[in-house]
Amino acid sequence: MSTTPPKTGWMYARVFCVVLVLVIFANQQQWFPIAASKPADTKAAEKPAKTSHPVAEAQLNTIELTEDAVRRLGLVSATVEERTMLRTRPYGADIVLPTGATVMVSAPLAGTLKPADVQALFQVGQRVQEGAPLLKLMPLLSPERAVLTPAERIRFAEAKNTLAQSRIDADGLFQQATVQVEATQIALERAERLLQEKAGTVRAVDEAKAQLQLAEKALAAARTRKKQIDSVQFDEEAGTLEAIAIPSPLTGILRATPVRPGEIVAAGAPLFEVMNDDVLWVKVPIYVGDLDEIDLSQPARLTLLSGRYAEGDILVKPAALPPTAIPLASAVDVYYELPNPDRKYQPGQRVSAHLALRGEAKQLALPWSAVIHDIYGGQWVYEQTAERQFVRRRVDIGWIDGEWAAVTRGARAGMKVITAGAAEIAGTEFGFAK
Repeated sequence: MSTTPPKTGWMYARVFCVVLVLVIFANQQQWFPIAASKPADTKAAEKPAKTSHPVAEAQLNTIELTEDAVRRLGLVSATVEERTMLRTRPYGADIVLPTGATVMVSAPLAGTLKPADVQALFQVGQRVQEGAPLLKLMPLLSPERAVLTPAERIRFAEAKNTLAQSRIDADGLFQQATVQVEATQIALERAERLLQEKAGTVRAVDEAKAQLQLAEKALAAARTRKKQIDSVQFDEEAGTLEAIAIPSPLTGILRATPVRPGEIVAAGAPLFEVMNDDVLWVKVPIYVGDLDEIDLSQPARLTLLSGRYAEGDILVKPAALPPTAIPLASAVDVYYELPNPDRKYQPGQRVSAHLALRGEAKQLALPWSAVIHDIYGGQWVYEQTAERQFVRRRVDIGWIDGEWAAVTRGARAGMKVITAGAAEIAGTEFGFAK
């Protein structure tokens, strides 16, 4: 009998040995990983940022002056303290033209327009003075003929009839405006008398004054129109009309010029519009729920839309005008009178109006003269930390009451700030002063 094992037995043995070797190799890889598969990073991790000259924040803006520099600058300091201050709240506001600030001048008769002066300009944006002639109107008749043609006679009669009707209308408007002025004067006297007797209100007097001003402006416009039409004279024998000067009814700028010299216009055609922007109105929409908190008898401060206070801010007084509202926004309009002699503000401009609130509150405050502004609108003060050492601090000003500014952030009670000479210290710090 043969002792050689069958071939199948050898095959099973070989497979078993291969599997055993693979299992042992896998376990060795798990227990002792090969170092070459992942090299160790022995180098320290690099920092994402570095500074070449680190400086402590507390010493960043410290300025130390000599005794001679302090004496030459004449520095004056004040202490931050708690004060009882009038509160304010900012609202978005629109600058609008007052009623009667624009006047549209129309042609009293049909005719041909000519320039009032050969060298005079007639264009939008031009500054004009009250009573200065801007155009001349030549009526539509034969200029220099002793005998009129039948067609010219008809046109002459029509022009004469138009002139008569214009005079009647102008006289009626003038009489109506005169009566209106007299009525408003009576109402104003009555309101002032009731106020003296403590039976009326200051608001009623202000409203009566506003109505009187509107009536006087309407009377002035009616008087100008009547004077202009009365100056027209017919010469029936020669069949000619003199040139009619069309003056500006008020001082201002030309807002619109729908016609040009050389055009033929009909009676009543608009010639030009003059706008007077010496005084503007500030319209402030206020939510009706805030009305009880706002003191409408106090003036408001106008700033830019950013709401930051600046040296150029102005105070505007309340104006007594007919009430208006925005029903969809549940808001009512409050008006203030804005003098604009230097043309700083434009009609339609948006500003921020800070309105006074009822009652007063205690707030950390410092003199407004201590606040300086950088080119980005940031607000800063210089704190005196030692006898001749100063540190620049950022502050946020909430509102201003007279010469004091309420500080919402950046100051503490007892802190000494420079009120006179802060700009000179800033020049020393940034290198544009010595």
